[in-house]
Amino acid sequence: MNFTHPPIQGLVIIESQVWKDERGFFIETYNTKPFEAHGIAQAFVQDNLSYSHRGVLRGLHAQAGENAQGKLVRVLRGKVLDVVVDIRKNSETYGQSFSIMLDEHSAKSLWIPPGFLHGFLALEDHTLFTYKVTGFYDKNGELGVRWDDPDLGIDWPIREDQLIISEKDRQMPLLKEIVSPF
Repeated sequence: MNFTHPPIQGLVIIESQVWKDERGFFIETYNTKPFEAHGIAQAFVQDNLSYSHRGVLRGLHAQAGENAQGKLVRVLRGKVLDVVVDIRKNSETYGQSFSIMLDEHSAKSLWIPPGFLHGFLALEDHTLFTYKVTGFYDKNGELGVRWDDPDLGIDWPIREDQLIISEKDRQMPLLKEIVSPF
C-alpha cells in the first residue's frame, strides 16, 4: 500500500497494490498494520454501501458529537468525484475543499478523519460506493452544508440541471451559517 498526503492535513490517499492474473485480480483494501504505521489507528464500527445512478450527488455531510465519524471511502464499481471540506475550527485550511476522482480501476481509497464534510458525485450509472466509519450513525450528530455553497467553489463536473439531489441536501445551510462543532 502506498500512502500519500494531500494539501489538507489529516487526509490520506491510500493506493492498494493490485495483483492480476488470468482469473481476475486481488486487492487488499485494509490492513491494520500499515494503516497504523501511517497514523490511521482507528477502530471501524460500521461498513456502508451506496448505489447511485450517474448524476446523484450525496452531501456535503458530517457527523459530530460522541459518534463523530472518520471515513475510509472507496468505489467498488463506477466512478465518483469525492469531495471533502475542512470544518475544523482551528485548522489553517478551515473552509477549504479537496477533491479526488475515485473509480473501480484505480485501487485508491481516501481516509477522511472527523472534522470534515464529505460528499460525492456519481459520474457513472450503477456506481457502488463503500465506506468504513469510526462512529455509529447518530441522527442528533448530523450536520451538513449545501453542495453549491459559492464560498466553497467546488467544481462539480455535471451541469446542475442534470444532478439528482435529495430535498434534504438541497435545504442544507451555507458554511458561513453553521457553527462547527469540531
